[in-house]
Amino acid sequence: MNAVHILPNDLMDRAKKLNSSLLADVMGGTGAMDHQIKPVAKDMNVVGTAYTVSLRPGDNLFLHQAIYSAKEGDVLIVDGKDYKSHAYLGILMASAAKAAGIAGIVIDGLVRDKVDLEELGFPVYSKGFTPNGPFKDGPGDLNQIISCGGVTVTPGDLVIADEDGVVIVPKEKANTMLTLAEEKLEYEKQRLQTIQDYMREGKKDISLIAPAWLESKIKKFQG
Repeated sequence: MNAVHILPNDLMDRAKKLNSSLLADVMGGTGAMDHQIKPVAKDMNVVGTAYTVSLRPGDNLFLHQAIYSAKEGDVLIVDGKDYKSHAYLGILMASAAKAAGIAGIVIDGLVRDKVDLEELGFPVYSKGFTPNGPFKDGPGDLNQIISCGGVTVTPGDLVIADEDGVVIVPKEKANTMLTLAEEKLEYEKQRLQTIQDYMREGKKDISLIAPAWLESKIKKFQG
């Protein structure tokens, strides 16, 4: 098991002020996991360091071990191989993870105990639910490079997850991508303010709120 690179606290604080869409945009529309991987309930935003788990399809032995091996604030990113015949966790494992200080769990597969997970208020992202329980025989692996939801994840990568989905930012690019995302956030705030001012003032020339880049982009398609 490889040691996980810990991202600085100030970087994590910056990430918590952003969202998955901003990061996906500044990475050129990359880094987002399969759209089927969604939070099991509302208001389950997650920012943390990736602690990776690779499982045999339908088997959660190494996910159990990860709960007791990861550090507080880690996000368990679980390669469940898109397996959908058995759940990888339920309320007991999620409760243990919450007690251990895990920031959240993202699984390329299914979970169970939907109502209980909603009430627990612990961030779990999955592709859905099934009552079938998992096997506990292994094999598996911890803290290796994996693929989860179609995205390559290295231990220590930045994880940002919210209602729109899960985005992975490679750890070596985290500072640069956060800076770009912060700039884009300011741009979007200014654009929204411009649109709101336009509506409030009752202006009639819609071109006044067109984004600055639109004219040059569309020109090449005009005769």
